[in-house]
Formats: sequence, C-alpha cells, structure tokens
Amino acid sequence: MTGPKLNEGATVAGERPGTRATAKYVRASASKAREVLDLIRGLDVQAADEVLQFTDRHIAADVRKVLASAVANAINNDDQDAEELYVLACFADEGPTLRRFRPRARGRATRINKRTCHITVIVARMSDDRLELIRAAEERAASSGGRGRPQSSAASRRARVERSRQRAAEEDGEEIEDLEDTADEVAEDAVDLEETTDEADASVDDAEETTDEPGSEAVQTDDAQTSSEAEEK
Repeated sequence: MTGPKLNEGATVAGERPGTRATAKYVRASASKAREVLDLIRGLDVQAADEVLQFTDRHIAADVRKVLASAVANAINNDDQDAEELYVLACFADEGPTLRRFRPRARGRATRINKRTCHITVIVARMSDDRLELIRAAEERAASSGGRGRPQSSAASRRARVERSRQRAAEEDGEEIEDLEDTADEVAEDAVDLEETTDEADASVDDAEETTDEPGSEAVQTDDAQTSSEAEEK
C-alpha cells in the first residue's frame, strides 16, 4: 500500500521548509536559550546576527554560531543568497541533565542539576513581496543620504563617521567665522578709540590756544600803559 502523494515543496508532518542547523548538548538550560531565540525569530539574517552580537547573554554566542552554520548550509547546499534569507523558525529542546552532588552538613548531599539543550535554527528565503519592500526601503535610504537602515553594519559605521566629520567641519567653520567677526569688531573698536583720542587731543589744543590769547592781551595792555606814562612825563 502506497502512502499519500506530497505536493512539490511540501514536507513531512512536523518538518519545516528551509535549511537548518542544530547544536546538540549545549551546556545551558533550554529556558535560557529560548529567551534569546525569541529575539531573532522572523528577522532577516543580518538583523538577527546584529541582535545576537549585542545581546548580553552567554548563550547568545552559541545561538549566533548555529545561525551562521544554518546560513552556510543554505548557501553551500541549497544555492541560496544570504541577503534573501530570514529566520523561519528557531527553538531549543531539553537535553540530558547531568547530575552532580555537593556535600552538606550531617553527612547529607545535595543534588545539582546541570542542564543541557539542543538548539535548532531554520532559515529560508523571504517572499518576493517582502524582498521588494526591503529593497525599496534600502533605495529610499540610499536616496535620502543614508538616514534609513543601511545594507550592512560596516556601511552604517561609514555613514555615521562621514556625518560626524561633516558636522565637525561645519562647527570648525562656524568657529572660524566667529573668530573673524570678533577680530573685525576689535579692529573697529581700536579705530574708534584712535578717533576719540585724536578728538580729545584736538580739544586740548584748542583749550590751550584759548587760554594763551587772554594772556597776550594783558601783555599788550601793560605795554600801552607804559608808553602812555612815558608820554605824560
């Protein structure tokens, strides 16, 4: 008796389409791994890698390795493009528990459970509609001068460095203009001070001339009186 026929692209029950990678017997609990896996589910592989790179959890490094392995499997085995992949599914199953014991008081012992888990990441190609949206967003970001999310983290860093350099150059130009304006104001103040000093000197000279003229008249008057007295004699 033959089983039911499967349509093209269909999978067996319990299986998901896409390319997978699995890391077994990871020395961490499944609950801790699931908290990190919830952060990357549904993201494209570039965004997921960035999230895992900056996640402050020890298990994030192991999840990032599994993601890189899944992307490599998709590229080498299924001829997929890394820029068109996203995280279709990711989950963590419980592995065997290592039981250890620690001695306690009164001859007793306490059991320590060291958990393990199996981490699985499945990547698949994004739909054409989603790819069109992403490419349109990238084109808008490129046309707007890189204000949107760039294609890669390296391009993002280069864009940020370039913008910071432009701001620094503009600030330096503004500072130079302010210094030039200040120098011009100082020069104008110096010219005004010189003019004020010249006016003050001129007024002092006029005052001295005015003071000298009454003295000369007094000398002339004395000379006239002396001459008149001489005539009388």
